[in-house]
This record gives sequence, C-alpha cells and structure tokens, in this order.
Amino acid sequence: MVDLAFYQPDIPQNIGAAMRLCACLDVPMQVIEPTAFPWKDAEFRRSGMDYIQQVALTRHMSWTVFNAARKNRRLILVETDGKIGLWDFTFRPDDILVMGRESAGVPPEIYASCDETITIPMKAGVRSMNVVTAAALALGEAIRQTRV
Repeated sequence: MVDLAFYQPDIPQNIGAAMRLCACLDVPMQVIEPTAFPWKDAEFRRSGMDYIQQVALTRHMSWTVFNAARKNRRLILVETDGKIGLWDFTFRPDDILVMGRESAGVPPEIYASCDETITIPMKAGVRSMNVVTAAALALGEAIRQTRV
C-alpha cells in the first residue's frame, strides 16, 4: 500500500486534515520531525475530528530515521518543480509519497535523496496549492493506479 509522508510540517491543522484523509482512505501516514509546532493531539482535533484515532501514524524524529525505516521503498516527492507530471507518472503499490513543508518544500539534499519527483500540473502564474489538497490529488492517482 502507498504511504503518505510529511516532511517537517509547519501547520498542525494541515496534519489534522491529513490524518483524516489517511484514515478515510486507509493509508498509512508518516510524519518526519521536527515539526514547526508542539505536537499536541488537541491541535489536530478540529481538522482531524474523531478520525485521528483511526489513522496508522508513524512519527520519525528525523529524515535519517525515516530514511532508514523505509527499507527499499521508493520515495516519490510531490513538489512544484518536480520532473514528471502527476498524470504521466507510474506509481507502485509500495511507494511513499513525500510532501514538503508548507513554507519551504524540502531542502536540496532531501530533494536529491528522493527516487522520483513529481509535480501537479497547475495554471500558469499560481505558486502552489494547500499541501493536503496536493497530497489528496497525488494519493488519489496513486491509489487509482495501484488498486487491486
């Protein structure tokens, strides 16, 4: 099954919404710390509602810990300057989709360590969409391609 990972997220409400997304789609979620906010369940309740108890969530204390835990699974970074368009990419069932920070994406060394980078085609002149919206689009396409 495809996993969804968030690299050092900035906004707790986005993580709450992502928990809800992952719970509803039965997709494991990973968070690569540190986060830009203190980790308190109360911060996630409004956006995550009562779904947060239903998500398979793994927290990693650093990129190094996350990278070691992934074993040989392919890392697919969803980024505004990704090399392949989402609609042209072929997903595998064991891929991990990686979402960057809301404020800054990922640093160059993280970008370079991912196996593939993809982008969501958008209208010219816009910078980016909400990270959970982008995650839902990419995750939806990955599930569509890899469902049994």
